[in-house]
Amino acid sequence: MKELAQVRRAVIDALNAGGVTAMEAFPADRAKRWPGAVAAVAVGAAEGKMLGFCNYLGEMYDQEAGTVRELYGKQLEGGITVELRAERAADCEAGCEAAADILLGKLPSGIRPGELSWEALAWEKTTGMFLRRGSLRCQAVFTAQADEEGETFLDFILKGVIKA
Repeated sequence: MKELAQVRRAVIDALNAGGVTAMEAFPADRAKRWPGAVAAVAVGAAEGKMLGFCNYLGEMYDQEAGTVRELYGKQLEGGITVELRAERAADCEAGCEAAADILLGKLPSGIRPGELSWEALAWEKTTGMFLRRGSLRCQAVFTAQADEEGETFLDFILKGVIKA
C-alpha cells in the first residue's frame, strides 16, 4: 500500500533529521556499521477510515492553475514500530529518548501521534547488541485532488509532506 510506505518514509526522514540514524527494516547485524543507536522503522497493520462524505472534503483554489479543484481525503489508523539497536546500553537509551521526542512532536502534520510505548532494554544474543522496541499508535491523514477536468484522482499524499 503506497500510503503505508509514505508513513514509513516520513518517520524515517523525521528521525534522521532529528539526529537518530534510521532506515527501513534491515538485518540486525548491520546496525554495528554505525556509531550509536540505529533505528529500524516499520508500519504495522492499518485500518482505513473515510473523511468527509465518501472521502470528499470540498473544493480548493489552485493558485498555479487558476482553477478550483475538488479535494478528497482518507485516514489510516495503525502502528509504527521502531527497533533501536546499539552496542552500548547508554547509546540505546539515548537513542530511545531522542526517538520518543521526535515521534511525539516532530512528525509531519499528517501523522497524528497517539500512545507511544517502549519495551524494556534487552540484550540481543544473536547480534551482540542492546535492543529496545517501541510502538506508536497513530492516525495518518492523506489528501488528493481531482485533475483539472475533475475526472481522475491524483495520488493520495500524506498531509504535511511536500511532493517533489
